[in-house]
This record gives sequence, structure tokens and C-alpha cells, in this order.
Amino acid sequence: MLENKIRIGIIGANANYGWSMRAHLPALLALPEYELTAVCTSNAETAAESARAYGARLPFHDYQEMVVHPDIDLVSVSVRVPLHHDMVMAALQAGKHVFCEWPLGANLNEAQEMASLARSQGVTNMVGLQARGAPGILYLKELVSQGYVGEVLACNMTMFLPGVLQRGLSMPWMADREKGGNTLTIGTGHAIDAFCFCVGEFREISAKVATQVTEWEISEPGKTVSVNSADNVLINGTLVDGAVASVHVATIPWHGSGWRMEVYGREGTLTASSQEMIQYGHITIRGANGGDPQVVEVPIPETLTQIPSEVPTGAPFNVAQIYRTLSQAINSGAKTMPDFDFAVDRHRLLEAVEQSSISGGKTVVL
Repeated sequence: MLENKIRIGIIGANANYGWSMRAHLPALLALPEYELTAVCTSNAETAAESARAYGARLPFHDYQEMVVHPDIDLVSVSVRVPLHHDMVMAALQAGKHVFCEWPLGANLNEAQEMASLARSQGVTNMVGLQARGAPGILYLKELVSQGYVGEVLACNMTMFLPGVLQRGLSMPWMADREKGGNTLTIGTGHAIDAFCFCVGEFREISAKVATQVTEWEISEPGKTVSVNSADNVLINGTLVDGAVASVHVATIPWHGSGWRMEVYGREGTLTASSQEMIQYGHITIRGANGGDPQVVEVPIPETLTQIPSEVPTGAPFNVAQIYRTLSQAINSGAKTMPDFDFAVDRHRLLEAVEQSSISGGKTVVL
């Protein structure tokens, strides 16, 4: 339906920094089913600059004005987590389709409110768990589902990201766990979704959520901020099908090792890894069936890519894949995934992780 392009307005479309600049805007500009109609930033000058840079005809510095504009079909929210709730609710109340970056809300209650309103409004909605657009993740899931390893007996995932000491320089707000943007909600949220997408959901867990670095330097020389948000999340438990599983996600000071996942089954072994940290790009899959003498690289089919070659590699790639899924749902009226109701389930899982850490006991998830 290229003659009826989906007219999108992006909140957080700064031309100089941010996730929209690095991922959303390059992806959308290369997808023919979308028209970038509006951009919204925090002031009139940067909004005008972004509109010129990206060819949007409507600049806004007040998101309340943007979401009610009749020329916008879909609102994309790509800003700090504490702002998600009010912006998404405004767009839903205006009857717009909505894409919101993960995490959906700063907490479970906010996510539930947004999902409930989206359901009652009958609009298409999606949360930005972009690992589901990564060809390597899609193929790993396919291999497991097709029985490459047979019955899954044990699996694990680790992701160690560098930079915990520098967070306060650009994002001091992340020091406060109540703001909803930290290693538990963002890093673990994305990673555990990729993990469960491939091998299945957790049935029960035991977890440890820790703050190892309790003070950050901020951009003002000599000043620091106290930290109570998580930087280490360790989970172990069993999956619905009985497999034993573990996950460790951490933001550490230096030299992060990236992302790695291992799946061990009765009939074989699969591993997947990437140095691109949370973006899940350039994943390498290795595997062996039963009596194979060694684990070898398993090529990822090109058919798992559903986007034009014009989409830049790197951060925009997986985002473009899930935006294409969203456009198909909007045009067909079909349900899409991951939607806001699913986001609530992911928030519940993270809350179960936190509660298990507080109680020191086992928590039943499903």
C-alpha cells in the first residue's frame, strides 16, 4: 500500500544525538511504506533543525500538539524512560497507532495502564524489543524450534557491557531506580526477551539484583551522584519445558565481552555470540549435531532479512525489521508482536526477578 503510506511522527527526533538519530530515523527513511511527517524535540529550534535534516514537513516542540495532528497515523516514542507513560497515553487518547521504545513504562503499573488504554482504543501498538528483528536471533529460534539440538536440557546467556563509571556524565538520571532506566530494565529486559524468544519462557526463577558501583561522577567536575539502580542481574531457574537456565547481565567498568548464548540439547549444541552488545548485530552462530566431530559456524540465511538494501547496517537494521512488521499489522489490522500486552508480561518477569532478589527465595513466574 505504498500509495497510502503510514504517516509517522517521532517524539525524540533530535538530529544530533539519541537513539532516534542512530536507529529509528535511518530505518524509517529507507522503508517505502512510511512517510516521516513530523518530528518533535524539546524546543522549537532543534525541532526545526530536525525537520530540515530529515525532510519532515511538520516540526513540533510540544508533543501534545503533535499527537492530535490529523496528518499523523502513527506516533513513535523514543525518549527517556520516565517520559514514556505520559507521551504514550496522550497518543493513545488521540486514537493514534503507537510504537514505544522498551521499556514500555518506568514500572509495571505504568505499562499496565498503557496496555489497557491501547486495548480499549483498538489501535495497533508495538514495543521496541528489536532483538526480534535480528536475523541471528530469528535463525537461532528457528534452529531450536526445528530440533537442531533436540530436547533442550540446559541453556545460558551472558551479556557484559562496559561503561558503568561513565553513565553519570551523560545520563545521571539513570542512577535512580525509580526512573526505570537501568541494567535491570533496559539491558536485562532486551537480553532476556531475546533469550526467551529463542528457548522459551521461565517457569520459576531465583535471582540476584545488585548495585556494585554506588556512585557516579557527573559532567560537573568534582560532583557525583548516588546510585541505587542495578548494574548486575543474575538469574537462574527452569524453563516451561523443564530446561535448566541461567542469565547474567551486567554493566561493568571496562572491556565488556559482549553477548553470548549457549543451548545444549539431547541431540546437539548451539552457541551464538556478538560483540555489538545490546544491538544483536553481526551474530555468529556455531553448532554441532550429536556425533559431529566439532562445533562449526552455521550460516544465517539471507531470507531472514525482510527490508530494503538501502537500510544502513548497524543500529537501524533490526529496528527496520520490526517497523516493517508493524506496518504490515497496521495495514492488515492483524495483531502484532511484541505489543503492549506482551510488554506487560516482560515487565512482570522483571518484577519477579527483583522480588526474588529481595526475598532471597524462588519465584514462580508461570
